[in-house]
Amino acid sequence: MYNLLIGGAAGQGVDTTAAILERLIKQSGCGVFTMRDLMSRIRGGHNFSRIRFGAGAPRCHSESLDGIIALNEETIAIHRENLRPGGFILCDSAIKTDDEFAIKLDMAAIAQELGNARVAGSVAVGAALKLFGIPMSTEEAYSIFRKSVKEEHVDINVKAAQAGYNAVPQKFEHTAGEASDQMLVSGNQTLAMGALTAGVQFYSAYPMSPSTSIMEYLAAKSGEAGIVVEQAEDEIAGINMALGASYAGARAMTGTSGGGFSLKVEALGFAGMAELPLVVANVQRPGPSTGLPTRTEQSDLKFVISASQGEIPRMVIALRHHEDAFYQTVRAFNMAEKYQIPVILLSDQYLADSTATIPVLDPRRIALYQPEEGPAGDYARYRFTENGISPRKLPGMSKDLVAADSDEHDEYGHIAEGSEMRTRMMNKRMGKMALLEEELLEPEVLGDSAPEVLLLGWGSMYGPLEEAVELLNQKGGKRYGALVFGDIWPLPQKLLKKMAPSAKHLIHVEQNYTGQLAALISEVTGIKTDAGILRYDGRQLSGEEIADRIAKEGF
Repeated sequence: MYNLLIGGAAGQGVDTTAAILERLIKQSGCGVFTMRDLMSRIRGGHNFSRIRFGAGAPRCHSESLDGIIALNEETIAIHRENLRPGGFILCDSAIKTDDEFAIKLDMAAIAQELGNARVAGSVAVGAALKLFGIPMSTEEAYSIFRKSVKEEHVDINVKAAQAGYNAVPQKFEHTAGEASDQMLVSGNQTLAMGALTAGVQFYSAYPMSPSTSIMEYLAAKSGEAGIVVEQAEDEIAGINMALGASYAGARAMTGTSGGGFSLKVEALGFAGMAELPLVVANVQRPGPSTGLPTRTEQSDLKFVISASQGEIPRMVIALRHHEDAFYQTVRAFNMAEKYQIPVILLSDQYLADSTATIPVLDPRRIALYQPEEGPAGDYARYRFTENGISPRKLPGMSKDLVAADSDEHDEYGHIAEGSEMRTRMMNKRMGKMALLEEELLEPEVLGDSAPEVLLLGWGSMYGPLEEAVELLNQKGGKRYGALVFGDIWPLPQKLLKKMAPSAKHLIHVEQNYTGQLAALISEVTGIKTDAGILRYDGRQLSGEEIADRIAKEGF
């Protein structure tokens, strides 16, 4: 695997350069994983993207670097220490550095000769491809540049890339696999694709990083897919509009980050009380309050499990990687419809904004749940049934009254304040949790299935933990394994209770300060971990960092 970093200030085209490069690298047959680290400003600051690529299928980033494309001097100062021996720093001749690994290329002059100073980044693209020994087809270059720049600028950008390609010697051997026919997608894109596959008909949200690109993707497809996408005036309106659509019979969804989810909490409780199906995506970022709007964290777990006054049935699913985001989103809609509950999808900035090559998604893997319409005759929206799930009719589709009430109510939806009815309705609603437990997906086992050291993680820690146990097991000696939770509330317990007793050490690995997964496991099962690997500075743990910290602690 090779690792390339592109860095510069906001406004210098870091993200555009990375997007073009990753597509060209993918077309050469390499598997690609690109993480994005940006500041919440339009100009200035330090932004960078790490592109990891090779013959395999990378699922996470690496701190080690084989190459750096430095669009300013700050990039060299910040990232030089991570450059491996024999690597390179590609930069413009105007950047002041006497580093022995620097390859200075007069990118600005080449761009000026071509007639547009702004194509200097494309010169760097071509040079980087040549340094890694990646062939550049003119036809593919034209195709990929058309996806990133306006048509009138495509030709000059391709010429700039060709000039950069011819200006440097090859440094590394190209290692390609068979990824050219795969999809290159972000986590938010696959989540949105999952929603479309599940038959979402209404999506309403207020723009909030890092969830906004879900709405952008769905809005771009809304005409083709025949769905309504509404940018609400605020977070409260976003969820209430989705609940209104759900009541009317539409498959509905809303999305936000932690701060917006805080504002949606009362309406989430209404979804539970009114037994309205709803999917809510919470793409986490560091809090509290505004926090770090463009960085990553896993600090909303305990919040979303308990959000709302009182107690309601809900399901919480943590998305683990790009494929998982697609299939679990489809499943979330099915579970919401089947049990008439809110289902919360927990993602984070790392997964949402990163892009990866994955096999072409197959919508046929999950059948869509088709609810049965309520019976004819005397209709009660909240009728008591053996399994606690009431037959559902849609308002206006029959002569029956389809009630929905935020107050406690009887079977017909009329306000009821008696203790007997209250107890029966609470038992009805909360009884759905026992049904949910029968459909839970157990956490995925990575590494050794009978480990001496068992690592516990959830969500986007999947990729880093997969690499960490591989690195640790390569050293020999102890056996290492990991359980990575996707379904996380209700908490699946079978595999955990099977593997934990035989492990000498249990270590939780999370992107938060308090070890929220470890606390949840202790609360539900009584199983306690021996130690934790935690990070909460807004950046994701890498597999290498996890392995190093495990080794240093002597586990």
